[in-house]
Amino acid sequence: MKLPARKSDTNKMDRIFQILAVILIGAAAFFLWKGNADAAFATAVFGAVSFFLSVRFQVKERLKLQAEQRGNAARLNEKEMS
Repeated sequence: MKLPARKSDTNKMDRIFQILAVILIGAAAFFLWKGNADAAFATAVFGAVSFFLSVRFQVKERLKLQAEQRGNAARLNEKEMS
């Protein structure tokens, strides 16, 4: 029953990357407002990377759950066939 702990950890990492993405995009907007285009570009890129990392963690968790459900369904089918 360690799956809920992993899901919780994954949700934490997911949320951390989402918050980091928002902060970095805000910082990029600030740098752009101040006229520092290089810093704005760099922070926007890091914000986008953080966002896509959060999406990656979500997809990874979904795939893991689907694989587990398929395994459970296969075991149930085997039991019904026996």
